[in-house]
Amino acid sequence: MSKNKNNNADKKMNIAMLGHKVVPSRSGGVELVLTTMAPLMVEKGHSVTCYNRTGEKFGEEFIKDVKGNRYKGVRLKRILSIPVKGISAMTSSFFSALNVSFGKYDIIHFHAEGPGATLWIPKLFGKRCIATVHGLDWQRAKWKNGFGSKYIKFGEKIIAKHADEIIVLSKNVQQYFVDTYGRKTTFIPNGVNKPIVKQANMIKKKYGLEGNDYFCSISRLTEEKGIHYLIEAYKKIETDKKLVIAGGTSDTDDYVVRLKEMAKGNQNIIFTGFVEGELLDELYSNAYVYILPSDLEGMPLSLLEAMSYGNAVIGSSIPEITEVVEDKAVIFEKGNVDDLAQKMEQLSDNPAEVESYCRMSSDFICGKYNWNDVVDRTLSLYQKK
Repeated sequence: MSKNKNNNADKKMNIAMLGHKVVPSRSGGVELVLTTMAPLMVEKGHSVTCYNRTGEKFGEEFIKDVKGNRYKGVRLKRILSIPVKGISAMTSSFFSALNVSFGKYDIIHFHAEGPGATLWIPKLFGKRCIATVHGLDWQRAKWKNGFGSKYIKFGEKIIAKHADEIIVLSKNVQQYFVDTYGRKTTFIPNGVNKPIVKQANMIKKKYGLEGNDYFCSISRLTEEKGIHYLIEAYKKIETDKKLVIAGGTSDTDDYVVRLKEMAKGNQNIIFTGFVEGELLDELYSNAYVYILPSDLEGMPLSLLEAMSYGNAVIGSSIPEITEVVEDKAVIFEKGNVDDLAQKMEQLSDNPAEVESYCRMSSDFICGKYNWNDVVDRTLSLYQKK
């Protein structure tokens, strides 16, 4: 009897993942999620194929594990995309959706709202389609005007109407789908692994950082991440701490130019560009305080990572941050530069308070958000009837 009862849970599935740029990589949150989750699914006996865009490069820290068209057992399939801003994602999603429709997949898993605009294609062929809404992307600054926002909102509507199951990463977005579409969703947040804390070696040579001597923010440099608030706030305070801003552009070159103009003349504001591997580990490991000043988030992986390294955190008051940190971080009013400056100065002047947050952050976040649990819950949802 027990054997029959477990048949459904033990079923090995053939799974397709699409909507990302390239796996393995940490070029964005979706990419890092799949780089982590897909191999875990393979370890549990399932077959996983990730549909990568042409023209995108694997993350350097992962290249050693890419063998032919495989990454830790995950099949990597290149799909045609036109390398034009705003068009690349649309074309790769369309051709991926066509391809999976004729493949022998049990599950087609779409990631993000824009790619979800093509979810109806495999549904025509009777495929079981799951969608993860990593955030309300049509609200992002780079899409808020014109066709991009409309297309992403269209994708959201297609997901709400046609997806067999929808995964959301925050309770705020879960309520949004109920209010807007009357659609129930499943809340499965991202996870994090407990890392090894590294000494300040590379960052000392490259940026002159000793460790525990800088505020740090790591994100894509897009307007909704609020880095302009952070620079303004930093310029208002008196501190011996530097400010390290790590991350690259995401079709937002004008915004990056604006940030660097704001920081002009201040030698204590350091832009690292995109970082990964050992350098990223060291930046997380040796920060005095990690700051996430976002106006908009889905489920901020950088926040989970920062706390997993045992960092004290200052975050904005959006639900996607406050739900994660509970009472284990300092919160400032979203978009309020003066409030952010006050919180930065408060922690700059009180290392004992910083240390108290550091002591509890890693065990708290690693206990609350676990990748194995995330994968198990996702696999159970795949098989839900």
